[in-house]
Amino acid sequence: MTTEQVEGKVRETLHAVALDGVRAPGDLVEKVMRRRARRRAALAAGSLAAVAAIAAGAALGFGGDGAPQDRPPRPAVSPTAEKATPPDGWQPWRSDVPGAGERGCLVDGSALYCAGSANDAAKFDAGTGERLWTVKVNREGDGIDHPFAVLEGVVFAYRNHTSHNQLDGDYAGGTDLMAVDAAGGKVLWTAQMPQDDRTGQAAMVIDGAVLANTPSLRTVSALDPRTGQKKWSHSWDKGTVCQRAALGGVPYLLCSLDTEKPAVTDVVRLDPASGRAVKVTTLPGRQELMGTSEDRMFLFHTDDPTATAGGEGRVTVLNGSGQRTSHPYRVQGQAATSAIVGDRLITVSFAGKASAYSLTTGRVLWSRPAGVDVPDRNAMPGMASPVGSAQLGVVYFLGPGGDVSALDLRTGAQLWRDHVDLGTPGPGLRGAPQMLLYGDALIARNESKLVSFLPRIGD
Repeated sequence: MTTEQVEGKVRETLHAVALDGVRAPGDLVEKVMRRRARRRAALAAGSLAAVAAIAAGAALGFGGDGAPQDRPPRPAVSPTAEKATPPDGWQPWRSDVPGAGERGCLVDGSALYCAGSANDAAKFDAGTGERLWTVKVNREGDGIDHPFAVLEGVVFAYRNHTSHNQLDGDYAGGTDLMAVDAAGGKVLWTAQMPQDDRTGQAAMVIDGAVLANTPSLRTVSALDPRTGQKKWSHSWDKGTVCQRAALGGVPYLLCSLDTEKPAVTDVVRLDPASGRAVKVTTLPGRQELMGTSEDRMFLFHTDDPTATAGGEGRVTVLNGSGQRTSHPYRVQGQAATSAIVGDRLITVSFAGKASAYSLTTGRVLWSRPAGVDVPDRNAMPGMASPVGSAQLGVVYFLGPGGDVSALDLRTGAQLWRDHVDLGTPGPGLRGAPQMLLYGDALIARNESKLVSFLPRIGD
């Protein structure tokens, strides 16, 4: 398939399905496709496989006609909720460092790593909000990417490969994988990526290395976290696309022919030390990776890869040894946002209804008002993904206006609601708001505004 044909497919998909949980407005399509935007979706690893994965993930919603209810006068009581306790040394805090957080954040241990328009990486103390160091952007800092992992004292993020214009005067910065010393903020090394994909498919940590889609589109390489030196690499044939996942530090590939309806998907395990490839199993059709949890990956398959508003499909749960279970699933329209928590898919419909679906049994466990407003389908940057605390048995939701809600993860019962002041979003392409967990404490982010507080769960 030519680049022009791939770009056409990307345009169709962005018009038809949600991007990061919200339907993409018309002008975003051109922003994504324009060379200046630097995020050439047509060159993303796996091309059509990546596009189809966006479509499948966005379509797995539950719909529903429920609407958010008025905030109750006091928190609800649940016999199953545990009490939220603050991490050692934590205190409520608020931070607003312009340019440091618009692209999103990651919590790791007691640290918070963010990226924004002025910094490709910034470290904060997750307990106090104190900013500890920053790495300035290489010319531009637009986009929706942020530090994605920490391994052996190294933070991994992305930055532009160059700050210079091309000979024709246009700017296409390209993308580097960047490794930063977590203690002091020094850039240790960079590796040039073959495309501007900065999604979870571009790079991920495995045992003792970071697995990156470099130096070519059809190759992954295991790079030493401290030096960037290549330990091993694995390539696949032309005409094949491979999604990537890691279970317990072990990398896997889900490979199929780059056609509209491939016959099968091969699941291949790569030895994290040597890169030796072993086929684990073969599944029918193109299996789209929904996500992973502990030692399991969740895959979705439908005979109609363009179906986004209805139709039958199958969810397969696959563990590292190749054992699998499969059950039918009916796609019921778009979700405003979704996340995998344990073995549950948590979604919020555009009507404001939250639902929990068991990825193991195929049952809808509960469906309740989420307790927060939901943005319009055309709104940007969209809604924060749900965040679950298995220890407390709670799932949290953050609305675009700053409303926060907690539902019992097991029953869907309303446990608590509150409001946090996160200001008004500014113009431009930014990452969606976030709700992050630091122990039992919450960190809510909207652009560069960060607020950390303790939910009143189990009081």
